[in-house]
Amino acid sequence: MKSIRKSLLLIVVLLLSFVVVGCKKDVEEEDPIKIGILQYVTHDALDAARLGFIEVLEEEGFVDGDNIVIEVLNPQTDATLMQQQAAKLVRESDLILAIATSAAQAVVTEAEGQGKDTPILFTAVTDPVDAGLVASMANPGGNVTGTSDMNPVADQVELLKQIKPTATKIGVLYTASEPNSEIQAEIAQTAATALGLAVETRTITSLNDITSAVTNLITAAGVDAIYIPTDNLLASSMGALEELIKEYATYKVFLICGETAQVRNGGSITFGLSYFNLGRDTGAMAVRILNGTAPKDIPSTTVQTFELVINKAQLEDDLGLTIPTTLLESADELIE
Repeated sequence: MKSIRKSLLLIVVLLLSFVVVGCKKDVEEEDPIKIGILQYVTHDALDAARLGFIEVLEEEGFVDGDNIVIEVLNPQTDATLMQQQAAKLVRESDLILAIATSAAQAVVTEAEGQGKDTPILFTAVTDPVDAGLVASMANPGGNVTGTSDMNPVADQVELLKQIKPTATKIGVLYTASEPNSEIQAEIAQTAATALGLAVETRTITSLNDITSAVTNLITAAGVDAIYIPTDNLLASSMGALEELIKEYATYKVFLICGETAQVRNGGSITFGLSYFNLGRDTGAMAVRILNGTAPKDIPSTTVQTFELVINKAQLEDDLGLTIPTTLLESADELIE
């Protein structure tokens, strides 16, 4: 009997030791926080927003592969794939960043469908209220907040008059399926009319439409410049746009852009925003959420600081235009 009791006691002790070890492991090895990022398409502006977001997380001690795991998905504008990716991130993430309006709408719709209240941040969304993402900028409500990339469209359009004081007509080019672009296009038309400019608007549905649309604006419509908002499709095609204005250099038509990366990639001029800084602002929101603040208590914000970036080499050397000294002296960046 003694040997039986000893054996039973030994078994109990061993079982208890397994339980203790298991509990200790659970305490010491917490699962990392899962952060999902849905980026609508690859181009410099949206890439910069993602990098700025991640940089702030790292600065605040949230490091990918250490105490957080970041999963980045990119449907490259494919709507069906985007919805599938949104569903995956909603199922698996503790916090989600959606980059661009369509991506944000996909994530919010999927979260509602799954009955999840996962914190959702958006960035690179021009009008979050109009997009149905938040109730208001000051009081977003619910589990969604973020940063808007609304740029100073009226100031950008006014650049035409500064470079060409006698200009009479501006072209506006954007992708028909991008609501953020349509909003900016409408503001640009209003601003141009206020300056006494006629407006010629062209929309595209795919990259195949760019050549005909730009050619028509330059050679048939006779515009003095073309305004391009923070349009995702066009932002990924700035090189092609630059080739076209150089091909028709004798018309001296230049490209006024919605953000800085577009100028660096082939545009002519902007008084616009930095998407990297926009991403950093969103990253700061993520840190607040990870530290316990609810998204509904974090107001959605817009950019307050803009940069004047001028492609001096293109405007002066390729198009033969004269840039006023006042613009050159106030530029944050000159591309020469």
